[in-house]
Amino acid sequence: FVGLFGTVWGIMNAFIGISQAQTTNLAVVAPGIAEALLATAMGLVAAIPAVVIYNGFARSIAGYRQILADAAAGVERLVSRDLDFRTVPPAGAIAAE
Repeated sequence: FVGLFGTVWGIMNAFIGISQAQTTNLAVVAPGIAEALLATAMGLVAAIPAVVIYNGFARSIAGYRQILADAAAGVERLVSRDLDFRTVPPAGAIAAE
């Protein structure tokens, strides 16, 4: 967002320079355009590595999520087997006590 803000700021300065000089020669327009392009370049220098790093983290987290989901499914299978093998006492046995 900083690069975008700098781009807008530089273009605004270019238009302000045009309105103050009331001409559109290169000496008036170039400083604002250069400022805008520099801000855009700095924004890209920051954004491109950040996106690459973010995608790497997102990919590794997705892998960990899959491993955790597999482990949770295994635990769920073990718990459900244990519940299936438990014996339920007959209804009369509980009433007799």
